[in-house]
Amino acid sequence: MNTQEIADKLVGYCRTGQFEAAMKELYGHNIVSVEPQGSPAPHLEGIEAVIQKGIQFAESVEEMHGMEVSDPIVADNFFTCKMSMDVTFKGAPRMTMEELCLYEVKEGKIVYEQFFFTPPPQG
Repeated sequence: MNTQEIADKLVGYCRTGQFEAAMKELYGHNIVSVEPQGSPAPHLEGIEAVIQKGIQFAESVEEMHGMEVSDPIVADNFFTCKMSMDVTFKGAPRMTMEELCLYEVKEGKIVYEQFFFTPPPQG
């Protein structure tokens, strides 16, 4: 698959909430994941750690009220999209989160992801 095809598949998985399936199919074994300082997992390496981060995120959600994912923008071996979530985390008030997601593709797999957002306060 080329970068556009991977981007389209990832967005499709995300729009239907199939995050773990996306990771298992599209991510490289040595994926690097970067989030802003103040987030629960600012830097992870390896597919197992990234999948575990996704599981922990899902477990922290009390209710997902809605989610939107933009169409991807692709340039060379990179793509980006915007994700917006209307979510209630356990023990927290309902909130809207927005993030920009940047991905790098090499040899048909996502090898790097970075998320840009303002982390919610940790309680």
